Amino acid sequence: MRTWISSRPALIGLYLAAVLGLSAGVWVYGYVQALDQVAARGRSDLELAADRLVTQLQRYREFAVLMARHPTLELLHTVGDRAVAEAVLLAAADKTGTLTALYADARGQVLASSTGDVPPDLAQSPHFLRALQGALGVSLGIRNGQRTFSFAAPNFGATGKVRGVLVAVVDVVELEQDWRGTLPTVYFTDADGQIFITNRSELLFWKPAGDGAMEAPDLARYDVALQRLGGHEIWLQDWSPYVPQRALYLSTPLPVIEMEGGALIDVTPARRLAALQAAVVVAVCLFLGALLFLTTERRRALALANIVLEERVAARTRALSATNSALRREVREREEAEAALRQAQTELVQAGKLSALGQMSAGISHELNQPLMAIRSYAENGVAFLDRQRPEKAGEALGRISEMAQRMARIIRNLRAFARQESAPVTRVDLGRVLQSAVELTETRREQAAVDLVWQRPEAPLWVRGGDVRLGQVFVNLITNAADAMEGSARRRLEIGIVTGAHTLVTFRDSGPGIEEPDRIFDPFYTTKAVGGGDGMGLGLSISYGLVQSFGGTILGANAAGGGAVFTVALEPWAEEVAA
Repeated sequence: MRTWISSRPALIGLYLAAVLGLSAGVWVYGYVQALDQVAARGRSDLELAADRLVTQLQRYREFAVLMARHPTLELLHTVGDRAVAEAVLLAAADKTGTLTALYADARGQVLASSTGDVPPDLAQSPHFLRALQGALGVSLGIRNGQRTFSFAAPNFGATGKVRGVLVAVVDVVELEQDWRGTLPTVYFTDADGQIFITNRSELLFWKPAGDGAMEAPDLARYDVALQRLGGHEIWLQDWSPYVPQRALYLSTPLPVIEMEGGALIDVTPARRLAALQAAVVVAVCLFLGALLFLTTERRRALALANIVLEERVAARTRALSATNSALRREVREREEAEAALRQAQTELVQAGKLSALGQMSAGISHELNQPLMAIRSYAENGVAFLDRQRPEKAGEALGRISEMAQRMARIIRNLRAFARQESAPVTRVDLGRVLQSAVELTETRREQAAVDLVWQRPEAPLWVRGGDVRLGQVFVNLITNAADAMEGSARRRLEIGIVTGAHTLVTFRDSGPGIEEPDRIFDPFYTTKAVGGGDGMGLGLSISYGLVQSFGGTILGANAAGGGAVFTVALEPWAEEVAA
């Protein structure tokens, strides 16, 4: 860690140097790419200017060629009138914008002129000598302080020899008027490299002076520094405020007019674009470098904190290991206690059912003894009827015996179902059948207590979620408790009702004294019966509460508005999608 801290300045310096190197490379690359675009646009401008100049001169060239064979001029070699010929030349010169148009014979003697201006050295001029050879002559010159461009076209006689020459002199200033000050800096040089035509008048008659310099007409020398980059030639000079100091040099030959075109294109936009690209790269690299530095610093701080944290974690781990061992022991103890509690609850539920069976044992004995005595009596009667040869009466007695046997079987079946332990999951249960079974099981207890029962079993099955045995135990407990509560009442009435809806509600309403403490009615060992009386331990409603909750339902106990108590059991209706 200390090594990293001591080497940080060196690494930062190395990174900054790499960023500068990268930015320089990006600047050069971007500069070259931008120069390619500047060169393409500049070459297009130069070609446009050259085409414009050549096109403008083309009409004077054609004028010279066409006028050389004008009939009026040919007559000058015989009996022609000079005044008429000069009028024709003047009219044609005015129409074409020609400065001077003249016609001379092969010796150089001027036969007619549009302006009367006759050059003294016409016979020795390059364009005239070229025309005498049968070709179109072209030359540059200065006449009376004017820059001129001269075309000379030959006129062939009947023998095929040149008999005359038409000379058309063009004022270069007139050509420059249309494009002076436009485009980038453009100029055209003669065979000696002297600038003869340009859109920057301050550069007129400049020419190369050797050693990378340009010489002005006043013999002043101006240095030109050359730079070459990516195949481009860049001039650095200080000629004029209207000529870029740093310019891309382009040239193109113009053999048609025996000149060479040149252009100086400002490279400032290219440098600015390259600088912008390099600045963006530098900004991005510095931003990423800053992020990397901050990330590294954060990692270093995290590493230091991690060392401290690991020490603390190690200490806490030892403490947690000890605590974890203690918790595992406690969890095992709790799991064993929960298992014992579940076993105790199961046994308590079964004990509650057996206790209820014990309380109902006297009534059950009576219910079974009464059919047995009736069976014995009907059997004796049947034998007597058979001895008397009255089989129809004996058949009636046997039918009564069958009915009594069915009644005893139903009572025994209900007792067996109530007494067995049910461990099956929640299933579909017919609520009306379970209620009817509970009513039949408690019939003796209700007769002993003289309870008037109001109950009507539904005609169609009413399916709810629950268990046959456990739900029957809940209903038996509620009916038995109602009968016990109404023992001291003058009016003993129990109403059982069913209400369907989002939940299926089963209500048990009695006419007893009501509930003293409704909030404690479902607490274990809570009872209003005499202590030690043997009538119960106060676990029936507590067990019933747990059984109903296991079905996903609820049980509530409250005092009725007109007196007595009402217990409501809310059960969830059975849905086919739940079964799926």
